[in-house]
Amino acid sequence: MGAQTSNSYAGKILRVDLSRRRWQVENLNFNLALQYLGSRGLASRILFEEINPAVDPLSPDNKLIFATGPLTGTVAPTGGRYTVVTKGALTNAIAASNSGGYFGPELKYAGYDLLILEGRADKPVYLWLCDDQLEIRDASHLWGTTVSVCEDRLRNEMDAQAVIASIGPAGENLVRFACVINDKYRAAGRSGVGAVMGSKNLKAIAVRGHGSLTVADPKEFMAAVSRVFLSLKKHPATGINFPTYGTGVMMHLMNENGMLPTRNFQDGVFAGAHNLSAETIHDTILVRNKGCFSCPIGCARVTEIKEGPYKGSGEGPEYETAFGLGPACGVDDLAAVTKAGYLCNEFGMDTISAGATMGCAMELFEKGYLTRSEVGFDLRFGEPDLVVKLTEMVGRRQGFGDVLGEGAMRIAQRYGHPELFMGVKGQDFPGYDPRGSQAMGLGYATSNRGACHTRGYPIHVEVLGYPRRYDPHSTEGKAALEKDLQDYSAVTDSAGICKFTDPALPREELASLLSSATGFSIDVTEVLKIGERIWNLERIFNLRAGFSRTDDTLPRRLLEEPFKEGPNRGVTVRLKEMLDEYYKLRGWDSEGKPTREKLEELGVALESVPV
Repeated sequence: MGAQTSNSYAGKILRVDLSRRRWQVENLNFNLALQYLGSRGLASRILFEEINPAVDPLSPDNKLIFATGPLTGTVAPTGGRYTVVTKGALTNAIAASNSGGYFGPELKYAGYDLLILEGRADKPVYLWLCDDQLEIRDASHLWGTTVSVCEDRLRNEMDAQAVIASIGPAGENLVRFACVINDKYRAAGRSGVGAVMGSKNLKAIAVRGHGSLTVADPKEFMAAVSRVFLSLKKHPATGINFPTYGTGVMMHLMNENGMLPTRNFQDGVFAGAHNLSAETIHDTILVRNKGCFSCPIGCARVTEIKEGPYKGSGEGPEYETAFGLGPACGVDDLAAVTKAGYLCNEFGMDTISAGATMGCAMELFEKGYLTRSEVGFDLRFGEPDLVVKLTEMVGRRQGFGDVLGEGAMRIAQRYGHPELFMGVKGQDFPGYDPRGSQAMGLGYATSNRGACHTRGYPIHVEVLGYPRRYDPHSTEGKAALEKDLQDYSAVTDSAGICKFTDPALPREELASLLSSATGFSIDVTEVLKIGERIWNLERIFNLRAGFSRTDDTLPRRLLEEPFKEGPNRGVTVRLKEMLDEYYKLRGWDSEGKPTREKLEELGVALESVPV
């Protein structure tokens, strides 16, 4: 019989010690849930309390937490999200990688808000969790399999309705940008959480839950759900663009605005952008669109390459995949980019970092810092076959793929040119060149998990004009804008809903959803305070992991080298004009450390503060 729950939380935490093959069930601490909501926020608090932030992310002493939010598994629009929280293998910073699909809701229905994984199994294993029954099973027959093969075999072995999160060969081989993949195509994609899972010899987690969820105020909750549903349907992004074309609508927009990162951020305009656009995908390879649990948007693309050397089917490419494996590598062949994206899903790799790493290596090669004798072949921008070939080599850590598997930052350092790494805190930039968005530059520099567009996404105001347009080249007011967006993003992640709702979801409606679901008293002011609390906690973790103000920066290319053509010609990111103001608005000292007064204001009761 499934677990019965109340007030949108399952109320339980499942803790598994892989080293000793033991597990125990703990009660959820509702005082911490009130402060951090769940998912990203609550799991980050637990990680902070239970590990040394200076730990080697691939050691057994690191922990891996699968965490749901209070709206996960409810009928709240897009309420299907969960987060994998750990210390990132790519970044050495706190990692909180968010994913959709059906895994998060199923974990809640099995009776658990969080799954905490500790230690390291002595040989490959997988977990089979069915309600209150857990088995740690041998996974030797699954080790080495791709994601889809692993999922199919597990469902044949156990339950055809099981929902599975797993790693592919990239995670097993400790590729530093390996993902955790669930539902075959949904990825907890960034910071190397899949490598941490691989370091624990954990191949997969299969879950089947038969429980149910209730909310504190069903009448108000359903009224809020209806209002949010209408808001999403009326907004042009969530009601028209994403359902029709998916995230690929950004390809033309970024190219037209001169901020489509091309050839390792050497240019911001890509001549072949149309070949990779959402419109071309729609007209050539799209089979249908697809949504995650409780999602009215349906942004995912089910696609098929019907003929040629890249024949295959799957999902994608999303915008970030198309950018990373396309313009970042100088490639405009849609079939090749799509095939490489399929391979990233099968091997379990972050498509952004995969493409960025290849692009960095290509620039190193073309500038003569990396030679043919070291690679085994030429590494040139614009070669479709090369991108597909390298993707598989990285996933298997074969040949030069073993070097690439360490990520772009380590490659650039290895070959003596760290300035060619395009990222922050070890994590590669996504598909938005900040020379076309000053707030995005500040957001990249200060993101707690390294360069990231989802940790405060100013593109919808600086470029798209929702709800009003800010001048993207001005730094005035950008510190306040980015702080606000960062705090709010921490709440949506922690609530268990999709980031794509941010521009379309009125904040008072998110507060209504949370209040009526949890029974907590949450208004818009409290929403932002919760987000600020989470952001400060993550910051303290990183400071204790060894990061400092010097890490809140951008590559010299973005600070000193303006574009020579396009809408952003002559523009650089003026980070210095924003950073001190940002620290001041956050209540941090001049070195970027949260003050005791700020932490007391937020109710962050941590020992030995300030840092």
